[in-house]
Amino acid sequence: MSQVAFKVRFVALGAALALTVGACSGEDKRAAPKPKPEPSTTTTTIPVPIAPFTGLPDPEGLANSRSSVAVKIENSPDARPQSGLDVADIVYEEVVEGGITRFWAVFNSRAPDNIGPVRSVRAMDPPIVKPLGGVVAYSGGTSPNVAGVRATGLVWVDENNAGDTFFRDSGRYAPHNLFARSASLFERGGQPVPPRPMFTYFDKDDEAEFVGEPILSFHVNFDQGYDVTYVWDAKRKGWLRFQGSSGPFFAVGSTFTQTQVTPTNVIVQVIPYPKGAEGLSFGSGDAYVFSNGQLIRGRWSRIYPGVPTKFFDADGAPIVLTPGRTWVELLPVGRTVDVAPGAPPTTTTSTTKAKKKKGK
Repeated sequence: MSQVAFKVRFVALGAALALTVGACSGEDKRAAPKPKPEPSTTTTTIPVPIAPFTGLPDPEGLANSRSSVAVKIENSPDARPQSGLDVADIVYEEVVEGGITRFWAVFNSRAPDNIGPVRSVRAMDPPIVKPLGGVVAYSGGTSPNVAGVRATGLVWVDENNAGDTFFRDSGRYAPHNLFARSASLFERGGQPVPPRPMFTYFDKDDEAEFVGEPILSFHVNFDQGYDVTYVWDAKRKGWLRFQGSSGPFFAVGSTFTQTQVTPTNVIVQVIPYPKGAEGLSFGSGDAYVFSNGQLIRGRWSRIYPGVPTKFFDADGAPIVLTPGRTWVELLPVGRTVDVAPGAPPTTTTSTTKAKKKKGK
């Protein structure tokens, strides 16, 4: 090979290497493709409706799609076990003649097929049922008392218009055998839908909870035989009801077996009974509010019969309840509420304090 030919080949080889290197440098300088942003997703949480009478979730909307149904139920030993008292959202217990007690069982979120035994009304009943709205069912009464209930403007059902809504249970004897079919009562309609709340409850998801004096049990001094004791059951988070010396107070209807009545909240509302058997549930007076194994002593107030009763603590702040079923004991003035203190809570931090309160 001549020297000239060698130089030509060397120059050509150098040019080829330069092109190759240049090509590689060009690839390195190309920017890597930017990752495509993930499509944004927005999660919309649909709030679960709350049952107005219990403050509990109402996922199927049943409680918010129908009115209240209140049924007058007797409490004599021959009437026990009653049907429906274990699942009623609210129960009012009142004194009638002779010191015996009767109930207004109020249903909205749940109800058994049959409710009873159904009994007659008294003069003190219209102010109790008026704020509930909806339907009231009873089995009669004196003419003025029946007229008073009908004058509330609520949908009334008694033996004059019940039809097959009422029936007699052949397994019991009259007058302790009259029952009402709950589905038929709800079909009667009534307003408002949903009913307005009777109490204020904590949010179920809230960290706040009811805080008061720790209580093991308490005794409500109605007349002997109708006096009741409630014992705190931490597992069921409710108050086990015992009737006088008869032992546990059972109800039927919601299950095939008897169930001991265990409301979440018990309010003892002390009211005057100026005629001995016809209490006045509007005005104001002392109140004992039991919830979460504890007690808050306070006052109740209702300015006129058409509005719900309000409950306040000793500082005048509204008392907020644990979501659940609530019983109201309309105890005569002068009768006592005997409490058995419980152990102080083991938690000593402020986490047991109510952090915020929300009305329903």
